Formats: sequence, C-alpha cells, structure tokens
Amino acid sequence: MRKLILGAAAAALVAGGAYAMSGTPEEPAGDTWEPRETVTIEHPEWSGDAVLYQINTRHFTKDGTFAAAQEQLPRLKELGVDILWLMPIHPIGEENRKGTLGSPYSVQDYYAVNPEFGTEEEFRAFVDAAHEQGFKVILDLVANHTAWDNALRSEHPDWYEKTWDGDFRPTPWWDWSDVIDLDWSQPGVREHVGGAMEYWVREFGVDGYRADVAGYVPLDFWETARARLEAIKPVFMLGEVQQTAWHHKAFDATYAWDWHNTTKNVAQGKGNATSFYGYYAENESLWPRSAMRMTYIENHDSNAWEGTMEENYGAALEAMTALSFTGEGLPLIHNGMEACNAKRLEFFERDPIDWQQDPACTYGDLLAELIAFRKANPALENGQWGARMQQVVTDKPQQLFGWVRQEEGNKVVGLFNFSGSPVTATLSDGLAAGTYDEFRGEEGVELEAGAIVEVPAWGFRLLSSGVN
Repeated sequence: MRKLILGAAAAALVAGGAYAMSGTPEEPAGDTWEPRETVTIEHPEWSGDAVLYQINTRHFTKDGTFAAAQEQLPRLKELGVDILWLMPIHPIGEENRKGTLGSPYSVQDYYAVNPEFGTEEEFRAFVDAAHEQGFKVILDLVANHTAWDNALRSEHPDWYEKTWDGDFRPTPWWDWSDVIDLDWSQPGVREHVGGAMEYWVREFGVDGYRADVAGYVPLDFWETARARLEAIKPVFMLGEVQQTAWHHKAFDATYAWDWHNTTKNVAQGKGNATSFYGYYAENESLWPRSAMRMTYIENHDSNAWEGTMEENYGAALEAMTALSFTGEGLPLIHNGMEACNAKRLEFFERDPIDWQQDPACTYGDLLAELIAFRKANPALENGQWGARMQQVVTDKPQQLFGWVRQEEGNKVVGLFNFSGSPVTATLSDGLAAGTYDEFRGEEGVELEAGAIVEVPAWGFRLLSSGVN
C-alpha cells in the first residue's frame, strides 16, 4: 500500500511538472487571493461611543413597573449611559414555573407585555420618554425556548424539539426545566419569532435586541432578522455568544466572557497582569475590527449565580471597571452597580434594589466620571471608531498592565496595577511619551522614554492628550 501511495504521489508530481513545462497554468476558477469584506452590517452611528445600561424591570424600582422606571430616566441621563437594555418584558409561563414569579426568560407570549410590569401603553410611554431624553432602547429576546404554557405548544407542537420518547424537551444539560426548546428547522418558528422582532421595532419603536443564548439559535436566522429589521430602521444587536461569525451580518456586539473571567481570576489571585495578553492578542488578531465585545463587571447572570461585585473583585473592582471603560470593548452597567449593590438579587422573586444601602458609596461617581472621560476621548470609542490598544512595555510585566490608544491627535495611556502591592516601574520605550492631563489628577503630566511610573496597589492611572 505504501508503494502504491508513493507511486501515485510521484505520478502527480510528474504530471504537474509536465504541465508546468508546457505553459503557465490558468488561474483557478472561484475565489482569488484578493481580500474581501466579511462584515457587511453597518453599525448605527449612535453606537459609536455608547455605554449600555441593563434594567431588570422587576428589581429596578420599588414598584417594579415601566412607569416607575420611566421616572428614573433623568438620573440615568445624568449618569451618562446611552442604550437601555430591558430584560424580557413578556408574560411569564406558569407551568413548571420556578419560584413565585418565574424567570423572565420563560416567555409565554412574544407579542404581549407582562402585566406585572404594566400595560402596552405604559411600555410605549417608557420607550417614547427614553427617546425624548436621547436614549436608545433594546429588548431582551428569548428565541431559543418558550414557556411550557406558551400557546405555540398546543397550536404547533411540531415546532418544538422532542426527547427520545417524544415529549417536549427543555434545553439539554442545563437546569432549565421551566422552558422547552423550539425546533429551528421549522419555518413557522422563524416566522413567528422573527415577526415578533419586527413587531416591537415597527409598532413601539424599539431600537434593537439583546439576544439570549444567541449561539443556540442558527446564525442564518439572526442574519435574516437583522436584514428585515434594518428595512424598518437602523438597529443595534447584542448577542449572548462569543463567536466571530456572529459579527459578519447579524450582531454589532457580543459577550466578552473570556475578558470577564480573566478579570475575576486576576482579582482573586489566580493570575497576574500578563493574564490579559491572551484575550487582547486574540481580540486583535481573530475578531473583526468593527466587532464590539461587551466587557462587563456584572450582569443579571453573574450577580445571581456567580456573586456580587464585591465578592468577585474585592479591592480590584475600581481598576477592573476602569479597564472595561477605557480598553477595547463595549462597557455595561448592570442596574444597582452605581449604588454599590452588595446583594445577589433574587432571580425568580421581587427583590427591589436598595438604592440607599451604602451612603458612603462613591462607585457611581467613578462610573459617571469614566463615561465622561470615555466620551471626551475619541480614541476610546467602540469598534472601528476607536483606536487599537498598543502594549506599553515595562520592567514589571507581572504587576503593571499598560497600553496606549491613539488616533487623530488624541492619545490615551492606561496603566493598571493588577496586584496587591504598589508598583514602581520603568517604561521600556517611548510609546507612552508625551504631556498629558490625568484622570482625577493633575494637568501637564510628563512621560518620557525610560520614565519611572508609580501606581498604587490595585490602582490605575489614565492619561490623555489632544482633547479639544
């Protein structure tokens, strides 16, 4: 057999050589080596420097309603956020419900509003008021599964996945017993869920969606949905998925789970400043230049199932937050963070956030100042609008994580001490050289090649220049 294989290979080489000697081969049919654009969606202009804010209507206010949330819009405007992400607003299933009120991700009707939160007109009033104050509003869409008592189960039982013995099937492996999976090979499923997405954009003016477990739903559905929504108005799409292909024709932003996990590991002593190299190297080399990757400290899942900000980050919280707002990424604020919420909010019950729980809390001030700093420096914008991070090399790489982002005269230097001890480090080159104003500090800070910089334990420094 080995001789036969070698003989075939030799014959191929001889044939190829003879062909080459007889003349120049024709260019093969099909693709050429010319670069081509794989990302075809256009991000809405208003997403260029946007900051996300997640609202769990059930917990956001004492009343837990759209009307009560509407009253908080001026406060959110002052904070500086731009895109309001509302967790699912639809009626929640009662069959196999978890807890007293159930999970918002157990959708009973894609075309209705949960009466727990108010009426359709009150939801419309919330969206209209948000638009009047300059916000965009995106809805949480749960496409992968429905509640057991969604009418689709009885009207279209063939639209659902089945177990080996023919019963309806919750999402496998996870403890999601309150929902059953849709079968995405059925055109009716696509028409029903896709039609709901169009309905809320067309009839209520919502500005896009956050897609729950987006990777569990076929990519071609999201690509079709994006095109159909764009025919109505420009939209913003955030997918709960971490794969590059989802950015080509479907989503503006996806989750940066690896970033989130790295920050927690470093904060908990399971890594050091170099632990970020893997994430940022892959971010630059593998992901589309225009991709917005959501760098978050907390969301509803992490708060409920992983721990509070204090539990996860401790003394590293402010430095990690500053990195999420100034490094490459799309920052998120989960409701309650600005009040130093120290509670794991109940997922299946009413658990209103205590906005006065920590009178000494200054974290909300930090968030507001970071947002203002971000918006004042174009180099820090999202996706293709912002500048790439370039590594600042020092003699203390285990402790000090540094970078420069610069474009069109605007230059920002970030220095982060990801350790529990103060660090004094020497800059290895002139990348960070310049004259800067310091975030929460003095003006006219000078850096030269070979300069010595000091950063306190779990501290950070942000320097900027070229801002009008």
